[in-house]
Amino acid sequence: MTTGPRPPYSLRLRLLLGTLTWVLLAVLAAGWGLRDLFAAHIREQWQNQLVLQLNQLSGAVRSDAQGRLQVPLLVTDPRLTTPLSGLYWQIDSLNDGAAAPRMAVARSRSLWDQVLPLPEDAEWHSHTPRGYGVLTLQDAGTTLLAVSRHIHLPEDAAPTLRITVAADERLLAEPLHSFTTMLLVSLGTLAGGLLLAAVVQLQLALRPLQQLRRALMAVRSGKTEQLQGDYPQELTPLVQTFNHVLASNADMVQRARTQAGNLAHALNTPLSILTNAAAGDTSPLGQLVQEQAASARRQVDYHLARARASAAIRATGLACPVQPAIAALLRTMARLHPALDFGLEAPEAPLRFKGEEQDLFEMLGNLLDNAGKWAHRQVAVGCSGQEDWLLITVDDDGPGIPDAAQRQQIFQRGQRLDENRPGTGLGLHIVQELAQTYGGSVQAQMSPLGGLQLQLRLPLATSA
Repeated sequence: MTTGPRPPYSLRLRLLLGTLTWVLLAVLAAGWGLRDLFAAHIREQWQNQLVLQLNQLSGAVRSDAQGRLQVPLLVTDPRLTTPLSGLYWQIDSLNDGAAAPRMAVARSRSLWDQVLPLPEDAEWHSHTPRGYGVLTLQDAGTTLLAVSRHIHLPEDAAPTLRITVAADERLLAEPLHSFTTMLLVSLGTLAGGLLLAAVVQLQLALRPLQQLRRALMAVRSGKTEQLQGDYPQELTPLVQTFNHVLASNADMVQRARTQAGNLAHALNTPLSILTNAAAGDTSPLGQLVQEQAASARRQVDYHLARARASAAIRATGLACPVQPAIAALLRTMARLHPALDFGLEAPEAPLRFKGEEQDLFEMLGNLLDNAGKWAHRQVAVGCSGQEDWLLITVDDDGPGIPDAAQRQQIFQRGQRLDENRPGTGLGLHIVQELAQTYGGSVQAQMSPLGGLQLQLRLPLATSA
């Protein structure tokens, strides 16, 4: 079972997701930690206030001669005199005997007719070096933070007193809730600012990559031969290496062309000598030499054309205009076939062939020469761009080839359907080989003019 290629991932999206994840985690961790620190600070601050109330109350309580407690009115927190305000105090009498302690022998007005839900164990406050104990009280869904202390009055027969000051947890929750709201707004603004800064920074950081992409598209479309522009230090080695590869590739193509030209020159001279020497010899040997020399010349021309195209197709950034090349060939064909009318139908927008200009001339020249041999009066050439492909059609009003099988045979090497017409049978085969070398194709079908239509499909050089 085969699977298709994985879609390319976005570097920008990955970096944005990574930045978003870390910013959110950092903000959440900071918010959680700051809230816990503030909650601990509020609790400690309230505990200190309760201890202050406890110290004032412990110093103010007295016992008269009859053993009755006297608690003067303290000018401290007005919530102690407001019923159910959330801040309370209570004094319990702890007898040394077996009798149960007397609860709430004195209490703040804020308790109204209620009593603090204190445990009966006299040691609940856990004596500490601070002189007071701290605990959390639960009663009917209400949570209280309480501090307590045992004191012994100096009067004789005075019982041991347990003084307790408590505050409702809601008094702690209100500032914590306000702080949490402000913290969420502040951290949300901070997170938004960090994300915006990350987006702007990412856009600026990836701008050189966009510039590099445009430069690559310019090289691919044939507008430039090297990557142009200024790049940061991180991309400069890549650009230099790529330009070196492009230069090496161009040198390789140039060397291939030079070697092909040298080989053609080296072989053409002896072949011409053999042909001229055997031209006047009518013996079987002379005819054999002429035939073999002509065959060798055709083979050399054919293989040199393939070698040149193979070298050119490896080059990056090759492109040449199409309309000027067709117009130049039509002028040449008009002189070779003066009796024919050559017409061109092409769009106004310039089309560019993604390949070597010499190969374009080779293919179009063979197609036009073939049409000129078979046409009666007219040859029509059309070109257009279809997505990434260049489509060139050559129509003639000649006899055409009605048989579809025979239309395929004309592209075979050395195949000639009419031996009476001049030619070697290699022109259309060379066109097919060159087109396939560039990834294109050539097809033959009946023409609207009544003759043969040859369709040449080649890669189109798109603009960056």
